[in-house]
Amino acid sequence: MTELATMDFHPQPQAGEARPWAFPAPERTALGNGLTVLRSHRPGQQIVAVEVLLDAPLEAEPAGLDGVATITARAFSEGTDKHSAEEFAAELERCGATLDAYADHPGIRLSLEVPASRLAKALGLLADALRAPAFADSEIERLVRNRLDEIPHELANPSRRAAKELFKELFPATSRMSRPRQGTEETVAGIDSAAVRAFYEKHVRPTTATAVVVGDLTGTDLDELLGDTLGAWTGSTAQPRPVPPVTADDAGRVVIVDRPGAVQTQLLIGRVGADRHDRVWAAQVLGTYCLGGTLTSRLDRVLREEKGYTYGVRSFGQVLRSAPDGTGASLLAISGSVDTPNTGPALQDLWTVLRTLAAEGLTDAERDVAVQNLVGVAPLKYETAAAVAGTLADQVEQHLPDDYQAELYRRLAATGTVEATAAVVNAFPVARLVTVLVGDAAKIKEPVEALGIGEVTVVAAE
Repeated sequence: MTELATMDFHPQPQAGEARPWAFPAPERTALGNGLTVLRSHRPGQQIVAVEVLLDAPLEAEPAGLDGVATITARAFSEGTDKHSAEEFAAELERCGATLDAYADHPGIRLSLEVPASRLAKALGLLADALRAPAFADSEIERLVRNRLDEIPHELANPSRRAAKELFKELFPATSRMSRPRQGTEETVAGIDSAAVRAFYEKHVRPTTATAVVVGDLTGTDLDELLGDTLGAWTGSTAQPRPVPPVTADDAGRVVIVDRPGAVQTQLLIGRVGADRHDRVWAAQVLGTYCLGGTLTSRLDRVLREEKGYTYGVRSFGQVLRSAPDGTGASLLAISGSVDTPNTGPALQDLWTVLRTLAAEGLTDAERDVAVQNLVGVAPLKYETAAAVAGTLADQVEQHLPDDYQAELYRRLAATGTVEATAAVVNAFPVARLVTVLVGDAAKIKEPVEALGIGEVTVVAAE
């Protein structure tokens, strides 16, 4: 008789003792050239993250040159007075570093990640890019061609097309927010190296910029290192640009972007709300999460699990531009896609969810799950230096105090069910939502009109 082999199992890992956690508070200083610096020492984080914020917002772009901020941002990594574009990329690679940049309504942001052992070299390259970008004619022409190639693909993407139409509907034509962030084919085609350099010279300077440095800084004299690199960047002095107020029209209406033959309808429902300076923000975050922030939310439970209309529907709040005086704004939206034949029923059920929420409110169980998901997992969310740096940069960009994120988590944990209900009901009033549908107008227009959620207009998909 064969004896059966036995196995020895390792002991099952046990959870460690819970320790208090709070979002890290940065140390704030300034360099001699006026550059504001926020630093956060994170022991063990050997990949250091650096974020540089430039006060070059989209609304500062010259008339007819929408997209010049985006081309400028992309051109920072395309050569300097010391290195050609190819040499600059090779030097970054030798450092094991990545450098990304993008432009949005608040300004241009550059993001650097590099091993701590090579931070000095990478900061030198970043400083060169800010101090003396090449903006070579050939590189700018290439970036413009690349951007022009991207635009048709974006227009073909239902979610991107829906976003373009929603912003066009919400904001007046005179507002930069009503137009695509990265420009249109007409405006991008007119951008050249002279336009990029003029935008750079007018808006990019250390006195109105901020650098955020997060990671393991053990053994690093960061003051000396920053002084030798970013501290060598000079420019004219200027005051930060004033933040213009945001105006929007969220009267209830429906716009169908016609896509004949589409088997799905992309929906984006939105309006404009207060920014993070408003005291209701924490309750609004909590209530919006209960409505459509996860697989267990109300929208998913009805539209996905019960009815099978969709793979998922989400509600969210996205800051567009922030100001301490309350003139900033955020986009409050519901997004998802449904199959074409069920577009009408899905919208009807979505409105029913909103009306039921207003009539009956959230439950304590929904509130508790949302708090656990938003607050309980925060330490995991901020395990990397890049995550911490990104949030600190967001706070700077949105004119928030350095302890804002830590305070937000405390407020979320203390927010009650009634307060969260009131906030989400006020955020998504059924009579003041602009609905954009990208789909087959011939099949969805009539059932959508029958819902009575607003006047229905059909536009071409371009």
